[in-house]
Amino acid sequence: MHIMELLYIKSLHIIFVVTWFAGLFYIVRLFIYDIESNMKREPERTILTAQFSIMQKRLWYGITWPSAILTWVFGLWLVYSNPDFLRMPWFHIKLTAVVLLSIYHLSCGMILKQLRAGTCKFTSTQMRVWNEVATIFLVAIVFLVELQHTLNWLYGLLGLLLFTVVLILAIKIYKHLRSNKA
Repeated sequence: MHIMELLYIKSLHIIFVVTWFAGLFYIVRLFIYDIESNMKREPERTILTAQFSIMQKRLWYGITWPSAILTWVFGLWLVYSNPDFLRMPWFHIKLTAVVLLSIYHLSCGMILKQLRAGTCKFTSTQMRVWNEVATIFLVAIVFLVELQHTLNWLYGLLGLLLFTVVLILAIKIYKHLRSNKA
């Protein structure tokens, strides 16, 4: 395959990775707002729930799912075009992270169904933590791809753990600040 064709495929892969993550970040944010809307009085609760339902459906089926599928299509196309990826240790870790991200994606779909059925038991704080899981995947995958040959695995893992701790602390601080305002 010509190098220009590969660059187009890689570019499309990156574009759909970005839109997939945008969808994952925003869908969980909508879950948070949806859960918090249940604490509102009527008719505000019903109006907000209906609006969030529309927004979630459009985002999930119009952006997030198509982006996930096209990310996989163009990613697999890149691997097919360059099977040497399959011999690289960093790629195995990246592929594992993408499979786990796909499981995260599917679990967001289950949460969406629970919200629509009125059976979701998650709090908005739990959803804020859940939202950061996608951030951890994003950081891990980008660092794996960009630093594939220079990454010291121990430092990379320690950095990812430190990043995760900072995110959890930020959520706790945010929760504390919100509870003080209320």
